[in-house]
This record gives sequence, structure tokens and C-alpha cells, in this order.
Amino acid sequence: MRPSRNGTPARGRDRRAVVVPAHDGRPRTPPGHRPACAVVGGGIAGIAAATILAERGVDVTLYEREPTLGGRLAGWADRLGDGSEVTMSRGFHAFFRQYYNLRGLLRRVDPGLDRLTALPDYPLLHGSGLYDSFARVPRTPPWSALGFVALSPSFGWGDLGRMDARAALPLLDVRAPDVHRRFDDISARDFLHGIGFPPAAQHLAFEVFSRSFFADPGELSAAELVLMFHIYFLGSSEGLLFDVPDEPYPQALWDPLGAYLRGHGVRILTGTGVREVAPAPGGGHTVLSDDGPRHADAVVLATDTDGLRAIAGASPGLCDAPWRARIGALRTAPPFLVSRLWLDRPVDPRRPGFLGTSGFGPLDNISVLDRWEGEAARWAARTGGSVVELHAYAVDPAARAGALSRELVAQLRRAWPETRAAAILDERHELRSDCPLFEVGGHRNRPTVHTPDPTVTVAGDLVRTEYPVALMERAATTGFLAANAHLRRWGLRGQTLWTVPMAGRSAVLRFLARAAGDPVPAG
Repeated sequence: MRPSRNGTPARGRDRRAVVVPAHDGRPRTPPGHRPACAVVGGGIAGIAAATILAERGVDVTLYEREPTLGGRLAGWADRLGDGSEVTMSRGFHAFFRQYYNLRGLLRRVDPGLDRLTALPDYPLLHGSGLYDSFARVPRTPPWSALGFVALSPSFGWGDLGRMDARAALPLLDVRAPDVHRRFDDISARDFLHGIGFPPAAQHLAFEVFSRSFFADPGELSAAELVLMFHIYFLGSSEGLLFDVPDEPYPQALWDPLGAYLRGHGVRILTGTGVREVAPAPGGGHTVLSDDGPRHADAVVLATDTDGLRAIAGASPGLCDAPWRARIGALRTAPPFLVSRLWLDRPVDPRRPGFLGTSGFGPLDNISVLDRWEGEAARWAARTGGSVVELHAYAVDPAARAGALSRELVAQLRRAWPETRAAAILDERHELRSDCPLFEVGGHRNRPTVHTPDPTVTVAGDLVRTEYPVALMERAATTGFLAANAHLRRWGLRGQTLWTVPMAGRSAVLRFLARAAGDPVPAG
């Protein structure tokens, strides 16, 4: 993958990936005409916005309420009972090859993406014993789908023949942004039932795609599930294999990017929450934060859902009343738990570094961090143990971390019997509830990058956009788009972006899918 002239990488192996050209303009602000922009939120979206703004010479102040950058991928120092210094985080994230714009951001400090290491497989284990793997599945559609059917023990040719072909055809013609008009009022569960997706294989769809949104399939919009099928499986030839950072997030990602931003003059205020954004006399905004008031000509709101709601609720002069009301009605997904265990012995060396699970109670995946993360590998080599991380998504809001983590450990021992003899030398548990909920029918009320005030934009993985992006890539893409809106007004060149194909790959299948019409909710 080669970098573009604006720093964003061109497409990967997919020759049908789409370029979104940058608007033209001056490469940098002229002397004496340096506008000021406040970027609220130091996660992927905020860092992406701050990066391109600073590269164009804008005076950027980046606010982050937590002590460190990274948002939901932040990490922090901790000390184990044995005295080892470790970096704790909110858990494993997969850096898929389709994340063109996120990778473009990382290339600013790591041109060869050497800090990312490839995991050889994306395996899935069901409690019944079914085991699916994507390691040998072709990456280019339609061979990816046919290869999966040929290799999967849970989805065979007979299952394919029993599906409702007419109802399933829209999967082959995902058109962004039309996908939300067609599927947003149906739940992911009802959609799969309606097309006759085999019950034995539904764990694939739910664990690979639905659970990525930390939501129950009965609450998740089918549009997001269908879009995920397109991005990762049926619309892109990048495949379902992914990379992971070779060290904890701060060391691999945020410390280098923070230094890069400071080198471009960005004022980074960590541990600094923004309370209100108020109209400033004479134009622009006054950003009221723990650091005191500061003037900004423009604002990028790149917070999580709770943060955006809080700022909108405390800022009566921000945008307009209907916009603030829509922001106030946003919901977060159910809680999720990350349990990290430092064990006194290694797991079976044949175990994968990452395993998606279904049918193991609340356990959704298992990661063996010492298989790829340097810090964990050094601890394991020194002690003879291993570092294992367990995730549970969409848990009961009344659940307690202690009881839930004990159940996760019990399910780990069921899935990997050799861990029954392992003693837990230390453990950390993170129970959080701050991910956006992509609920049925909720797309129309989610914020867009643009707001009623052209000097205020919004970015993050909760933001709706016309491009087929999701999760971390949606955060990076909307961060660049939010900055581009301000750069355009100031006559400064924007950021070139890339995306997976905007529609299905086959003209014949697209025609058949359009003829099939819109889906009818099941039951």
C-alpha cells in the first residue's frame, strides 16, 4: 500500500476500492491568517481531525477528559502483585485491512505499519464443538462466500440452498447510504431469520459482526449487520483477517501520534474535560473547560455518546434546539466486560492468539496477548506464564464485574481445558458502558458530520456518513471529514480518503437485488 500525496494510503489489495478526492485549496494557512480550532475528544476521531488540521497550519487545541489519549483504545500504567509494570487497556481491537483511513493516520508515525502484526486466522468456536476458520477462505468475492461454504462445518451447500434467495439478494447489493433506508427498521436477528440463515451458522454472523457493536442482535439495526457483511466479506477483497499492534496502545500508537501532533504545534490538554461550548462575542466559540475559557473559530466534537450529550445539554447556544434534542436522545450500548488474567503457565501452543466464541455463556472471545504483544510476551517469557484476556459483550446492566468475571473464567476452562490447572497470579477487570447503540430505527436520529452551525462538526464511530465504514474506521473517516469541512471554509486543501466499494461488486447481482425489492420484517 503506497501513501497518497496527502498522507492517506491508497487502497490495499482491492482494485475496486474507491478514492474520495480531497477538495482543493492552499496547502497551508498563509502567515498571519491562522484560524483556531478546538477538537474535543482525544480518541481516533479527534486525533484524525487534529492531525490534518495541524498539517494545514491551523492552531489546534485538543481536549481529552481522560489522562491519556486513545479514547476507547487508551492504555494506562499499572503494577502487578509481583512488581511487574504493565499497561492495562479496555481490551483487544482488530485492525482490519479495510481500515484505509485509520491506517493512513497511523502511517504518519509508522510509514511501513511495522507496529502492526498479522494474526494468521480469525477462528470461531461454538459450544457445540463447531469450529470455523477464515485462514483458508479466499478473500475476493464471490469466491470468499463460495470458499467459506465449501470449508465451513456450520454453513454448507444444503444450508445455502434452503435460504430465501430473493430475501437474501440485497446482501449482494449493499449501496451506501441507501442500506440504512432499506434495513434500519429491522433487527439483525429478524433479518437473518427472514432470509433463512441457518441456525447453526447464526453464531458466525452474531459473533463476527453483531457483537462488534456490543449489542444484542435483537436490538441492533439490520442495516449495520448488512453493512458489515459488505465491508468485510461480500463487498471487499481485503478479507476478514486482521492485524494487531505489537505493543500496548500507548507505546505503539498514541505516544508517537501525540509527539507528532505536538511537533505540528497542537496544544494537547489531557485530563481536561470540556463543560460547555458557548457563542463568543464577535463570532466563533468560547470553549469552557477545566483549563479555563479559550476562543476557537471552529469546533470538532469528537467525544463518545455520553460526552456529546453532556456538552449539548450544557450548551444552550450550541447549534439549535432540535439538534440538541436529537443528541440528548442518543443511547449507549449495554455494558461490556474485559477481564485480563495473568496465568502461571502457558496455554496450549496450538491455541490461536484470538478466538471468537459462542455458546459459552457470556464469553464472546478469548485473546492470548503474549502471542503478539511485546509487553505481555516479555512477562510470559520471564515467568513461564501467559496473559489471557476474556470479553463479554452486551451484558446485563445489573451485572457485577466480580461475578461475571468468575463466569468468564469458568467458560475459559470449559473451552480450553488445559487452563483448569492454571493459577491466576493477577487479574484486572474493566466493566464499561460507553459505546454507541445502533438501535433499530435509530439511524435517522444519529448526528452527521455537519450540524446546523457550519463552524461546528461532529466525528466518531456514532456519526452517520454516506460511506461504507464502521467501528474504528468510521471514527477515523469522520474525524477527517469533520476537519475537511472546516478546511474547505478556510480555503485549505482537504484530506484524501479511501473506502471499500460503495455497492455490490457484480452488475448482474445488483440488478437481481434491486428487482427483489425491500425486505419484509420477519415474524
